[in-house]
Amino acid sequence: MRIGEVADATGTATTTLRYYEQRGLLRDPPRTTSGYRDYAAEDLDRVAFIRDAQAAGLTLEQIREVMAIRDRGEPPCHHLAEIVAERLDEVEQRIADLRRTRARLREVRNRLESLDPAGCDAGEVCSAIG
Repeated sequence: MRIGEVADATGTATTTLRYYEQRGLLRDPPRTTSGYRDYAAEDLDRVAFIRDAQAAGLTLEQIREVMAIRDRGEPPCHHLAEIVAERLDEVEQRIADLRRTRARLREVRNRLESLDPAGCDAGEVCSAIG
């Protein structure tokens, strides 16, 4: 199947499929006599896995590692569990950081709402922050 057919079947741009090949997520497909990529049906499953794993928050490098384990004929479950645990910790930390940022922004917004610009000190950038 040609790259356009894979793109249509998976909802993935052809440039993305080429990028997946460059990153080692998809094997280089054989070429037809006219030079077109000739993808196999299992490539559709690989693309679906890549997209699902990305939607779950995994990086392309993490996905490549999992797929490499599977390509060696080994189950990647334990490695994937470690990756997911690490990634979940990162996301939880990022959420905590974003909550602190949100609280700080709300404080600044509240100060700005009650701030009289006429009373601003010319030597400060803005007293609402700080």
